[in-house]
Amino acid sequence: MSFHSILFRDAGGPENSPIPSEAPDCFRDLNLDQIVDVVTAGWKDYNLAPFFYTRLSDLDSVAYRQAVMQDLEDPAVRGAVDAFARRMRDMRSRLDEVSALYYRHAMNRWFVEAVARYCEAVAGLAEDLHRLDPPSPGLRAAGAYLAAYADSPAFEALATGVERIRSTLGAIRYSLLIRGSSVTVRHDAGEADYRAAVEETFERFRRGAAKDYRVPLPSPAALNHIEAEVLDRLAQLNPDAFGALEAFCAAHRDFLDPTIARFDREIQFYVAWLAHVDRLRRAGLSLCYPHLSRTSKEIDARDVFDLALATKLVDAHVPVVCNSFFLRDPERIFVVSGPNQGGKTTFARTFGQLHYLAALGCPVPGTLASLFFCDQLFCHFEREERVESLRGKLQDDLVRIRRILAQSTPDTIVILNEIFSSTTLQDAVYLGRRIVEQMSARDLLGVCVTFLDELASLNERTVSVVSTIDPQNPAVRTYRLERRPADGAAYALALAEKYRVTYAWLMERITA
Repeated sequence: MSFHSILFRDAGGPENSPIPSEAPDCFRDLNLDQIVDVVTAGWKDYNLAPFFYTRLSDLDSVAYRQAVMQDLEDPAVRGAVDAFARRMRDMRSRLDEVSALYYRHAMNRWFVEAVARYCEAVAGLAEDLHRLDPPSPGLRAAGAYLAAYADSPAFEALATGVERIRSTLGAIRYSLLIRGSSVTVRHDAGEADYRAAVEETFERFRRGAAKDYRVPLPSPAALNHIEAEVLDRLAQLNPDAFGALEAFCAAHRDFLDPTIARFDREIQFYVAWLAHVDRLRRAGLSLCYPHLSRTSKEIDARDVFDLALATKLVDAHVPVVCNSFFLRDPERIFVVSGPNQGGKTTFARTFGQLHYLAALGCPVPGTLASLFFCDQLFCHFEREERVESLRGKLQDDLVRIRRILAQSTPDTIVILNEIFSSTTLQDAVYLGRRIVEQMSARDLLGVCVTFLDELASLNERTVSVVSTIDPQNPAVRTYRLERRPADGAAYALALAEKYRVTYAWLMERITA
């Protein structure tokens, strides 16, 4: 196959339209912004965040990325890519120094070193991929492209030109004659080098480790005005060598191949994600490659967790609670109820994160994940009232939900968190029923976190999930969720028992 991108399989697919610079609306609700910030923290110079804003549009593209990701879990393949990235970073660093220099000959010489790092990066990765022969179509195509490019006359001219320039300049020998404020630059007349003799003479007086009085010099690319004048005189003494240097730089000013430059940035999407995966796995958490389907809406996820929350807990050395869930036809909507601070919103975020990250081709939390490949993912989480909108909270909730339902299709996932908490119980039940009935009628997959037990058994498409408490102490949350009928009343009774305010306790107190 021809190669154009290690992230996007199809050169003409919708993923190759301009990459968005703004995150989708669901990002903040699902805490995906926190995840991306952590994942990309060590890769700021690559600007990877926009790659996380673009969900893939077909399963073949997801499989393309998963295969590359699995190849990069091989330490040898990851090592080859890391070596390539180091050389490319060195190249960019030298080009940055070129742009900061003032003296032409120094700029040209440093430019040659940047090109040298580029040639080493390309040739090294082409050789490594040929030797390692990774099975993913993406890395195979990249390896074939690199091999063809490295064998091309243009690259050969670039690489041999670099070596010729470095060899020619490295062979120049000169001497400086300094008399007061006068400096004379001349060809080397073959004067003796006394360095070796001096070192040999003083070696006999060495007694143990001596203090190092050497002073580190500034960057070799930076010249002061005296060094620049010396270099100008040296160029006058060696016009052929410096003329060749000037001609090389002029001829190869645009030496960087656009496809290789794109590969250099895009491959870091995988490396950054896998670095975070490795960190979580070292903490004992499992991440897996999900199976996605466009046709089946049966969901099965085992030992999953909220990735943003888990990252914080791992840093704090706090255990992470995992949960499992499933849907079987005709089930479509999880209705999550239970005590506050019991993990209901975390469950909703986990469900959304799994489906969003799976559509990026990333490994996701859990030991197993069979998920639906949705076309859109909408969230409705509580927002602060905005005075300028001239709408109350209930009206704003209704407008937002109406907009979501208007844009949804049968392949859309909708996540609702604590809807209609600002109105009366009777109105909340009525509106909640209407919304869940609309979702059911449209065959939408989703999660509805609610304080309304009445929604948990609305129809055959709804599944009740309850956040559990410690049976011995109802005030203690386990953060585990179970498929069972909503039991808000049972929870209230448990609290009443704990604080001795049940009917039986009250009657006992009155009698006493």
